[in-house]
Amino acid sequence: MNHDVIVLGAGLAGLAAARDLSAAGADVLVLEARDRVGGRVEQTVLPDGRLVQLGGEVVGRAHTAYLALAAELGLTLVPSYVAEPGRMSRATAEGISAGDPPHWFGPGDQAVQEQVTAAFVALARTVDPQDPWSHPNAEALDRLSVGDWLRAEGASPAVVRLWEIGQLALASGSYERTSLLAALRKHAVVPGDDPYAYEDWEGLRVAEGSATVALRMAEQLGRRIRLDAAVDEVTVRPGNCRVRLADGATLTADAVVSALPVGPLRSIGITGVSAARLASLHCQRQAVAAKFVAAYDKPFWRALDLNGLSECEGVLGSTWPQSDGILSALIPPERYGVLLGMPPAARDHELLGDIARLYGAEALQPFMSALRMWGTDPWTQGYVTHWNPGDVMAVGPLHGTHEPPFYVCGSDQWVAGYMEGAVRTGRAAAREVLRHG
Repeated sequence: MNHDVIVLGAGLAGLAAARDLSAAGADVLVLEARDRVGGRVEQTVLPDGRLVQLGGEVVGRAHTAYLALAAELGLTLVPSYVAEPGRMSRATAEGISAGDPPHWFGPGDQAVQEQVTAAFVALARTVDPQDPWSHPNAEALDRLSVGDWLRAEGASPAVVRLWEIGQLALASGSYERTSLLAALRKHAVVPGDDPYAYEDWEGLRVAEGSATVALRMAEQLGRRIRLDAAVDEVTVRPGNCRVRLADGATLTADAVVSALPVGPLRSIGITGVSAARLASLHCQRQAVAAKFVAAYDKPFWRALDLNGLSECEGVLGSTWPQSDGILSALIPPERYGVLLGMPPAARDHELLGDIARLYGAEALQPFMSALRMWGTDPWTQGYVTHWNPGDVMAVGPLHGTHEPPFYVCGSDQWVAGYMEGAVRTGRAAAREVLRHG
């Protein structure tokens, strides 16, 4: 049977694209390699009824595509961890501090921090997030790492360390290996007075669970989703695209929408798409990161006047409370190898030890914990998009564009990844498919 459109991947991007195509009357089939939908959004339910998010959780007020979709699905947006009372913590080898300034700051460091922050924000205003390649100094900005730029601006080692610990808390790769142009572009798409304003990027969550966004779309699509359907090859021809599955089955469609992360996409043989478009896709990379979750009876960190949010230089890069008594954490790329080197049975214990150093011995006794190794999961091979110096120019203006009847979407195809990127590009891809008929 020939379909109008085959969508590769049942994460947020693929589901959003398929939902809009189906609503417009298209015959859509979604192929998903896993035995579940959602991709990097996933949830489980505790015995007491609390939902635990094992994947993506939070969005910001500027994430308009995601917020609109949640409203369409009848879901409720509530304040995220940013509304938690108490102080943020920072943990390094030499100590732990709560609030600002961080414990490694000395005289004059705060003034330098304010100076370089203002310079970064001002420079970001010169970058068009939709077309960073048009910047007159695009190549030079892309070649420069954020770390090198900070030092050139006169940032002290203490200030560089503050920026680095904050960046690794997001698990998106070290600032020593992040393109300045990419960082400026990310800030330009959600502008503010801070390099990363938690309220703007992460101030909201879906009360019913972020994975419920995917589950509700999947319910609407029903039998249009085929699970356990890994793709090996895609042949793109106008009006006659062919998709071969790992089990040997071949499916046909008038158009193909790839909603796969860039890592797994590289393993699929694609013909009929220009070499330039494939090269652009294959130049992209993701940060190799992991997520850890620990569930407790109550948010015991509040008794210490702490809000559960931290930036760390241990194996963990950060913690934050996803809901009452449940802590989430990220392991950044630079520390992912530490996890891989541990016996799997020891991983939870070591990660809980990092949390206990922040919040006390109660952290060692969760009644549930879970680790998701996105970096080595074959169907994700990473977390958010990571742009090394030179990557923005290498990927080029073809980033996020389509070559009908082959369309692309996914968090990698937006400015900075995240769930907003998945939804935004998924719905945009659907509009392009419909526009080209």
